[in-house]
Amino acid sequence: MGQRRRKVYTVISAALLVLIMSVFGLSVLRTEQFNRDSHKSVFAGDSLFRVDETEDEGMCVRAEARSSTWSKIIDLYDEGITDNNYQAFTYDFYITNNTDDEVSDYYFKLTFDRETFLMSAWNGAVEIHQFTDGVESVDTVPDLREFKPEEHNINYVVIDGDSLIHMYAGDYIIYYPSSGENAMEVPLQPHEGTVPGIILYVPIGKDISRSSLEIYYKYHRLITSEPLFWVSVAALGVWIIALLIFCVTEAQYMKYKKLHDHDNEIIKESIETFTGFIDAKDPYTNGHSNRVAQYTRLIAEEMGYEGEELNRIYYVALLHDCGKIGVPDNILGKPGRLTADEFEIIKSHTTRGDEILSRFKSLPNVTEGARYHHERYDGKGYPEGKKGEEIPLIARMICVADSFDAMNSNRVYRKKLTREAIIEEIEKNKGTQFDPEIADILLNLIKNGDIEGI
Repeated sequence: MGQRRRKVYTVISAALLVLIMSVFGLSVLRTEQFNRDSHKSVFAGDSLFRVDETEDEGMCVRAEARSSTWSKIIDLYDEGITDNNYQAFTYDFYITNNTDDEVSDYYFKLTFDRETFLMSAWNGAVEIHQFTDGVESVDTVPDLREFKPEEHNINYVVIDGDSLIHMYAGDYIIYYPSSGENAMEVPLQPHEGTVPGIILYVPIGKDISRSSLEIYYKYHRLITSEPLFWVSVAALGVWIIALLIFCVTEAQYMKYKKLHDHDNEIIKESIETFTGFIDAKDPYTNGHSNRVAQYTRLIAEEMGYEGEELNRIYYVALLHDCGKIGVPDNILGKPGRLTADEFEIIKSHTTRGDEILSRFKSLPNVTEGARYHHERYDGKGYPEGKKGEEIPLIARMICVADSFDAMNSNRVYRKKLTREAIIEEIEKNKGTQFDPEIADILLNLIKNGDIEGI
């Protein structure tokens, strides 16, 4: 029973561990997939140039124009403009990571809603996208503060010594943040932000409030932020605790089992010693009780009994003839035919055994084997004439085993029967002397060679 319990526990424990590891593996895969996914948010008009600083969920961008501090005359078409017609604004882009995960990388695309002139940007690189007659040209300036027009294929103008990049409505820039030590615009830690900025010239009285900004970003989520990770950790903790409890319980069980097996061995040896006294009264039946107990055990195993119940059946069978202790030796060993009185004395060993074992309270139903093992399936046995399933099952088992040993042993009045004769006798008495199902079990044991000495 203990081995089967340990086997069941091992199988269940292994299955649970595999399940826990699967959940952990799933949490790793989910985290990796989350970190691979690209995300996009779009801000335009009032959602981009809003006044309030209310934090949204996820990545948030808010643009704000500082007060204009200088202006220029930009007369590209020689119209004779004499007054300053463009003013410069510094646009700050407040980029905030309002999540519990680090933003590992991001960039944003700013599409202009009107004609502007880009003067500068700081920290990050700027990719310029300009359209001329439907043809797009693209170039990247690593740092607009050090813009050298001759090194790039970009439409620009020089006004008052400043090189200004000419942008039309629909043109756009892509801003790539700097990860250098002086800027550290990326990565963005949870609930932190950065403020890249650009300087633009726009017509006086105008702004770029209808422009749109698209921000693209990826997260770097730690596995500890994945709920399934903590589910697997908690489950593993419970699994380890259960394993420790099982180990402690198993150690206690093994200690108990060792003591229990020792006690059982003492009981077995005591009973075998007692039955040895009984068998010693008749040299022709010496060892009979042990053999009957072994045969009964084999029958019980075939019937599905195991563990403590199997031991109990063995002990009950071992004591089945204990009542013979009160039968005189001259009757037990008499070579000739018994008289009616002598036979009654022999028959009394069943009830004597019942009386002797009635005080044996630690072995349940121990008296059934001694009292009823001479009952017959057809009701013609003794001491009560019970029939069929009225006879206790263990007594029906002992009856077949007892009769088999009698046929397979030399007796004072005859030699033991041959294997074929024994099989024939058992077949003949199925349903009369023997329970037919139990008789068939014994016959199979004999025919399969599971019983030695026949």
